[in-house]
Amino acid sequence: MSRQIPPIKNPSNSKIQHLNFYQKTNSSLPDLLFTAVSLLFLFSSSAASLKPLSLSFNTLNFNFPQNPRRVFLKNSIMSQPKPNPSSFSSPNSLSNWLKSRLPSDSFASWGIKPGTKNVHNLWLEISAGETSLLDSIPPVRTVNVVSVRVMNENGRILLESKQELSDGTHRERNRPLSEKMKPHESVEEAVFRAIKEELGSIIQNDLTGIVKIHTDSYKKKIEERASVSYPGLPACYVLHTVDAFVEGLPSGEFCTEEEEYSECGEPGAVEKAVNVKKHFWKWVEPDSL
Repeated sequence: MSRQIPPIKNPSNSKIQHLNFYQKTNSSLPDLLFTAVSLLFLFSSSAASLKPLSLSFNTLNFNFPQNPRRVFLKNSIMSQPKPNPSSFSSPNSLSNWLKSRLPSDSFASWGIKPGTKNVHNLWLEISAGETSLLDSIPPVRTVNVVSVRVMNENGRILLESKQELSDGTHRERNRPLSEKMKPHESVEEAVFRAIKEELGSIIQNDLTGIVKIHTDSYKKKIEERASVSYPGLPACYVLHTVDAFVEGLPSGEFCTEEEEYSECGEPGAVEKAVNVKKHFWKWVEPDSL
């Protein structure tokens, strides 16, 4: 209910004298001046009494965003999680996801061009947690790799010169023994697994007593380069390099066999994937790497 303003009467001289703030100081001033001053005072007092209650935002300490529309968009769209490209129900779902993100000619060469792998290989890598894909155009494949510089008593380093694949083709390697790391696997665990998988067919012994890892030689670096296995798919390799000594290896060139994906629980994808069947090795001087 609004407050009614009482009717304003022209104040008399006695009323003006009753106001302490506006006491008559000069009897020679005209009555009109005193009347104007009195009216101004009365209007000011009435307006002040009717002034609505106002709250200061500073007093209540509200912190409103300077751009609420931008904050709203950020919370409603930008912060929503994107689909996880590292989990696909099947090789076909992965293939459909890649088709819109890779050059068509490059993707079509997977498994066809000698030395390349196919989408079933990539799906097996992702399912095993060995590979992750960044949702971008093109996607970026990230892999943690253990690189083992196997050394002999003469200080020479074992080099994998090439691989023979299940489709009968050969792939040039020219690098030390390397293996993709499993999730939550330590470097030491990855070293023993890599030696067992790629050199085990010729060692045929328990690795505990014949493998010595030089832990002081450990180095970590990141390399970004085009993938030979998957043309058109950029790769980011997190390399964990370490030196090791392995007893019982031949002194000259030799070949080992591997049953890749032998422990995989996806037989359908394994049958369609390109597998590594043989590794070819040779000893080289350290300065040749």
